[in-house]
Amino acid sequence: MTSAHRSHPWMANSAPGQIEAMLSEIGASSARELFEQIPEDHFRKTPLDLPPTLISEADLRRDLVTKLAKNENCETHLSFLGAGAWQHHVPGVVDEIVTRTEFSTNVWGSPQSDVGRNQAWFEFNSQLGALLNMDVVQLPVYSWGCAAGHAIRMAARMTGRNKVLVSEYSDPERLAVIRSYCEPPEMESHIDVVAVACDPATGRINLDDLEAKLGDDVAALYFENPAYLGPIETEGAKMAAAARAAGAETIVGADPLSLGILMPPADYGADIVVGPTQPLGIHMNGGGGVGGYIASHDVEKYVRQYNGFLVSMDHTVVEGQYAFNLACAGQNSYGLREKANDWTGNSVYLWAVANAVYMSLLGPEGFREIGELILARARYAADKLSSISGVEVKWAGTHFKEFVVSFDGTGKNVSDINDALRERGIFGGKDLSAELPGLGQSALYCVTEIHTAADIDRLAATLEEVL
Repeated sequence: MTSAHRSHPWMANSAPGQIEAMLSEIGASSARELFEQIPEDHFRKTPLDLPPTLISEADLRRDLVTKLAKNENCETHLSFLGAGAWQHHVPGVVDEIVTRTEFSTNVWGSPQSDVGRNQAWFEFNSQLGALLNMDVVQLPVYSWGCAAGHAIRMAARMTGRNKVLVSEYSDPERLAVIRSYCEPPEMESHIDVVAVACDPATGRINLDDLEAKLGDDVAALYFENPAYLGPIETEGAKMAAAARAAGAETIVGADPLSLGILMPPADYGADIVVGPTQPLGIHMNGGGGVGGYIASHDVEKYVRQYNGFLVSMDHTVVEGQYAFNLACAGQNSYGLREKANDWTGNSVYLWAVANAVYMSLLGPEGFREIGELILARARYAADKLSSISGVEVKWAGTHFKEFVVSFDGTGKNVSDINDALRERGIFGGKDLSAELPGLGQSALYCVTEIHTAADIDRLAATLEEVL
């Protein structure tokens, strides 16, 4: 038998005669007939140029390992990249627990089989709620951008308005997700995304421009603290008060690891808080969902707008025993389908278990300690880089773990600097020159608890060599 007629070892439908049998069963003459609604000019005219099929599992493994070995990663290189996926330490016990079959295989089931899973999810909700000083926390959505998008849509539905204000220094990838959630201008429920100017001297939102743009058509103000480029917004209370006076909701994006040392957004006026869950015990990954949280006060107008799952607890008929189950489950798209407020989205609920384990390991003091450690090491890195001739750290002393480094004074561009660093085993900061040209040849550097003083000294020494 030729390779063209051989069955594929992992595709049951590739067996000879299988396709013909299925077509006969449904009364179709060909597979093409099943796609007759697709216009002819949409079909590809030439076959894809694919490599030969590897039938042997051993050959396939060797091929994949060989190709993957070409990658440079954060295990082989020292990395100072952040901007949405950060390198934090994940304790081994987190991986041990989330890979247990009762968690990793339990996607859905009957109410009886979900009791243990619901309790683990409740731990996530309650611990994150305590950290945020919020009463209601939804199970995580796919990413921080998705969480912000859902929260903005919540605000639009509650206020009946169609505009959201965001910082001009927003993460372009997160902003692209937000714009998708706000829908195209041609759609009836479109939400207009308007940028608020930032003060170039501080990197923070310009209060005068914010107040000028707040009006009776603004559903929400969305800002992040710490901000995308690192500065801590010190006027959060004033911004929230201005939004409230204009009848708008205040949505704040917050890195949960910063809350061991920073005031929770609820304490300075946030109505809804969103952010990433990846820093809480989730490895960096591409395309697997890194998690985003949504939280609010326990007020019905907010609770009724959630798009996903809320887990609560109550007493049972047996004194001293509690039950954990879903609250308001009928309002999401599982219950109402297309009539729901919003689609529930991709499931990253296993990461909620990882987050719960991680938070239980840290505890309140652990969050304070890791926050202080990140702050100290990031400040040390900023000071070391600032001492290099031609290098300037923007808005020094106002950041948490990420900060902007300007290389304008060196006469070199960020792309060339990063190429030279990578040749020496270091991933430099994210190049900002294309997305924020006003900042010149600048890069966003990230320092976390995994970076030692020796790591930072190596970066500084290598930069001096490169420059």
